Amino acid sequence: MEKIFIIDAVNYLFRSYFAIGPMTNKSGVSTSALYGFIRSVKKLINDFSPNYIVAVFDGPENKESRQKVYSQYKMHRKKAPDDLYPQFELAFNWCKMSGIYALSINGVEADDTMAAIAKWSSEQQLKPYICTSDKDLLQMIDDNIFVLNAHKNNLLYDTQKVKEVYGILPKQMLDYLSIVGDTSDNIPGIAGFGPKNAVALLTEYGTLDNIYNKIEEIKSETKKRILLEGKDNAYMSKILATLDVNVAIAKDKETYSLKNSDEVKLNEFYKEMNFLTLLKDKQGIEEKINIQRLEKKYVLINTEEAFIDLIAKLSYEKEIAIDTETDSLNFMQANLVGIGFCIKEAEAYYVPLNSSLNEKFVLSKIKQLLENDAISFIGHNLKFDYHIFLNHSIKIKNICMDTILASYLISPQNRKHGLDTITLEKFGVTKIPIEDLIGQGKKQISMKDVPYDKICQYCCEDVDYTFRLKNIFQNEIKEKNLDSVLYDIELPLLPILVQMERNGIFVDKDKLFEMAKEVRHELFLIEGEIYSLAGKKFNINSPKQLSEILYVDLALSPPKKAASSFSTSADILEKLKGKSPIIDYIIKNRELQKLLGTYLEAIPLLINPNTQRVHTTFNQSTVATGRLSSKDPNLQNIPIRTEEGKKIREGFRPQKENWVYLSSDYSQIELRLLAHFSEDPNLTSAFNKGEDIHSYTASLVYNVPLENVSSQMRSAAKAVNFGILYGQGAFGLSEQINVTPREAKIFIDTYFQRYNKISSFLEECKRKVYEKKVAYTITGRQRPIPEIDNKNPIIRAAAERLAINTPLQGSAADLIKIAMIHIDKEIKKLNLQGQMILQIHDELLFEIPQNEVDIFKKIVKEKMEGVFQLKVPLTVDIQIGKNLAEC
Repeated sequence: MEKIFIIDAVNYLFRSYFAIGPMTNKSGVSTSALYGFIRSVKKLINDFSPNYIVAVFDGPENKESRQKVYSQYKMHRKKAPDDLYPQFELAFNWCKMSGIYALSINGVEADDTMAAIAKWSSEQQLKPYICTSDKDLLQMIDDNIFVLNAHKNNLLYDTQKVKEVYGILPKQMLDYLSIVGDTSDNIPGIAGFGPKNAVALLTEYGTLDNIYNKIEEIKSETKKRILLEGKDNAYMSKILATLDVNVAIAKDKETYSLKNSDEVKLNEFYKEMNFLTLLKDKQGIEEKINIQRLEKKYVLINTEEAFIDLIAKLSYEKEIAIDTETDSLNFMQANLVGIGFCIKEAEAYYVPLNSSLNEKFVLSKIKQLLENDAISFIGHNLKFDYHIFLNHSIKIKNICMDTILASYLISPQNRKHGLDTITLEKFGVTKIPIEDLIGQGKKQISMKDVPYDKICQYCCEDVDYTFRLKNIFQNEIKEKNLDSVLYDIELPLLPILVQMERNGIFVDKDKLFEMAKEVRHELFLIEGEIYSLAGKKFNINSPKQLSEILYVDLALSPPKKAASSFSTSADILEKLKGKSPIIDYIIKNRELQKLLGTYLEAIPLLINPNTQRVHTTFNQSTVATGRLSSKDPNLQNIPIRTEEGKKIREGFRPQKENWVYLSSDYSQIELRLLAHFSEDPNLTSAFNKGEDIHSYTASLVYNVPLENVSSQMRSAAKAVNFGILYGQGAFGLSEQINVTPREAKIFIDTYFQRYNKISSFLEECKRKVYEKKVAYTITGRQRPIPEIDNKNPIIRAAAERLAINTPLQGSAADLIKIAMIHIDKEIKKLNLQGQMILQIHDELLFEIPQNEVDIFKKIVKEKMEGVFQLKVPLTVDIQIGKNLAEC
């Protein structure tokens, strides 16, 4: 018997909206419910391969018929979020594009339409599966009709399952709802009767009618009274819960058959919604891609004659796209397997180094090409290729474009800028997956073991689409006035970051090993204290077991309760401090576990055996504000405030004798930028006079002389100084400085009275983004914030915070990047031995010989403080130390 799947579309959309959390497309339109709906429906189709399928939506004015029976029907239901409603129409349209029959009948609720389709299709010898988590539709179940709850791993409800879960038969579900009611639809039922009483009555009497026909047999006078008092409500509830199976629906099977999807429309739809994963997964795309591949000229160069001809041809070009294939992703240890070249669209060349070509000869010719002053090179994530060529003593002379940086500058709000993702987005093409070449998991092989003719297609495709993207992005960069940011900041910074990554940082692994040993011993002692206070052993890292210890065994009162269990999150534990000594031990245990796992045990494993140093990777295309990030390992986040954190920092020190660290840190750069942009007279005056800004703020807000400002006052002022940069409100500040929300609000209000132009500036930041949907930094870097118009107030509030944060944090990121470029030029010009090794947001770290301390102090301070002319001075603090802790 053929199956028909009847989807409760609104039910799917609601569940997806709350399960996935905020998602928006490039226009700022919410898409989380739509995305979850599509994934759920596609999974349903993949799991069950239905011949017939229909997605049912509520019709307009759908509640009117039942509200005539009971005016309060669904009146207590919480209004759906404003940004969810538009997704209903998007989902409806997606169904039509996907060949799925979508149905919305005016004046009819989806439940009635689904019931009508289920009854009709059952009569047509189809097997209906109603896809919903709504228990109302369980009343439709019989020997041929089923309810499928896809949200619970395709839990199938048949007669037996309903009996098992609810204690009644499906045919009794309507009477069951008449008694217990339904809070979600505001169906009253019988007041005072819950599921237990309803099941007991229906088990004994079978139906609602029979209960009332035999009411005199009920021995409990209380139950009898409640039943009689609730009789009208019970029968009214039965009318409200009764599904109308006579709704006018299409009655030919062909209407419900799964049709072919409109691939072109789906392509455009997925692009518009920014559903790139769905675009990649879309059926039929591979056939289209294979046709496109046949049209391309991808040439394998595996003879000396062909290679010499290629080099001669490339030597006359002004711009060449390049890509490397390697035997490792570790840029310090990777070796070249082959190189791809492209000088025009759809034509690319691959030169393998694991073929019959002489490697030494090939590299010598490649060196001449890449170090040619007259040629510029294009790449995607060119920083990696730069490293690989340096591993073979080849230095790329000129870079004219890195498409990962261009993509990032144009759309910094996007999290993914990989070549596969952008090619899919821009051209609708799914590139050859790397797994097709090297496999995955335990069976994964090295690229050097892949046949070079197979690598040829893969590498040529990469370099071809990099070349195509260059042509697209070059125009977009110009149109958006991002030329200066790309060509004067990001591209010049690229080789500097390469050198910093290659410099690495020395780590005294013996010191970290010794400290790890101490921490493990301390953890052992702390665990003993925790077990003693708990009265038993348990898994401290298990939230469930810890929750039971704290809230059941020790009977602590939680500050708030999570959805299914009492929370043991860090913020909750902080609020529980003082209620039991076990809390302090648990917090300390977590702190030490993190230090051990993230630093003491992990970092020694990352030490390069050849250099004895750790080589992080700086990401230029990750943080939307323009900041650099660090990974493998993250060296921007080494702890500093705790005693253990300081000891870890002692393990980072210069490798050579008589060398030191020089740390240069912008002092309160974001507050100085706030003064510059807002032109607030008090803030500007304080910085120009060289006042301690937090003490100065405290003196204004508390209205006391500067000399009378206490450390507590200064601390509160510091919290609000930095808090307003990130949109902190009264509640957040109250928790930070331990005052009531009312006191915190007075503090903030007074702050804005004293610094009256700051408030105007913050509002102006938001106004400009509402108008232009983009925030700008001091150099013209852009951050699109289309979600500023989103109907969801949470998303909108977050967008307003970004509107304020971007000009400040983004401008600070720009300034230190420019300073790095200027400092690097001076180091090279003076041929100094010292080197820049780390950038930690507003701080630069240098490893230098003792005899270069004075010259480095002068260069660094001069270049960092003179990088930009603001209305207040930029100030740099410089410290010299024998290790990172001393800096």
